[in-house]
Amino acid sequence: MTFSVFIHRSDSIYDDSPAERYQFPKHYLGRVQESVGDWIVYLEPSKVSGTRGYFAVARVQQVIEDPKAPGMFLALIEPGSFLEFANHVPFKEADGPVERGLLNEHGKLSGRAQSAVRPVSPQDFNRIIDRGLTDQEPLLPRVGSAEALSGFAESQEPFVFDSPRERVQQLTSRILRDRVFRKIVIRAYDERCAITGLKLINGGGRAEVDAAHIRPVEHNGPDVVNNGIALSGTAHWMFDRGLISFSDDLEILVSRQVNDIDSVRAFINKSGRANPPTRLADRPHPHFLNWHRENCFKH
Repeated sequence: MTFSVFIHRSDSIYDDSPAERYQFPKHYLGRVQESVGDWIVYLEPSKVSGTRGYFAVARVQQVIEDPKAPGMFLALIEPGSFLEFANHVPFKEADGPVERGLLNEHGKLSGRAQSAVRPVSPQDFNRIIDRGLTDQEPLLPRVGSAEALSGFAESQEPFVFDSPRERVQQLTSRILRDRVFRKIVIRAYDERCAITGLKLINGGGRAEVDAAHIRPVEHNGPDVVNNGIALSGTAHWMFDRGLISFSDDLEILVSRQVNDIDSVRAFINKSGRANPPTRLADRPHPHFLNWHRENCFKH
């Protein structure tokens, strides 16, 4: 087992879904097999417009032949392991590439940087994770929210790790994952409630908005931005109880079981649709929206 970097483009020609699978040709099979059971970091190349650089971490569960594409293979990602970084990490910093192992004996970038799949040293892996997950300015939960009451708000110091393996153990921490998930969702929605359209900032300079999982974690909902939506406290409460849901095109659906439907309609923004994130890739995925309509929404 070894840490690895997988290059993924948001406009990829491959059948990739970073939280679920990574498609690759046979000549990378040996390298990918070495990563089975271990953690990988996703890198979006600098040639991609608006590149995110190193943008997520995940664990490879197994490798199989792609049943739909002869000659291609799939690295299947362990469910629940994918985690987008709170801070996207650029490929290069002022003093050179974050992956120091890509430098040759002359201190120049080697041809290894072109490999779509490559091993990465524990030191470089640590460096990327540090920059990706260290929360310099955490978005605090709303005062009186469930997170604050449970002590979540009191745990805002960055995690400190003594070794690479201790570090990866923390990648499964629910506290860490909730914190990062909240940041990436709130960022995607510009700290604005998708239903009301309001962007309210409290006295401490923090957004008065929650990050709701569309398919909950307890029902195998992943910590990916398109399984999340930014909602005010009231909207979040209604969404979790199935009083509000969304169509695939983000029309806001109101349950017939709401006892004061006129007030709820007044609460919703005038368009009647949820305000989407700026990036198309961050929009709620129809798969998760359908799960909420089928399993939570009170028709």
